[in-house]
Amino acid sequence: MDTKTRHAAVAAAWIMIIFGVAAFYLPKVMLAVGDYSTVAAGVVAVLFVLGFFGVFWLRGRSQRNKNP
Repeated sequence: MDTKTRHAAVAAAWIMIIFGVAAFYLPKVMLAVGDYSTVAAGVVAVLFVLGFFGVFWLRGRSQRNKNP
């Protein structure tokens, strides 16, 4: 494993850990927001999923632009 691959793996691991912790607390957050509005709770869930894929999409674009 070279340095470039190792850095990508470490970055992906950190992203997975952060989103894993966020996913652990997501039901509590959704229940709290759901007391206010069920639509808002659904929006929170959709934003979480979009954020998860968005981070990897942005990272892929960044990596693609660094390598000519």
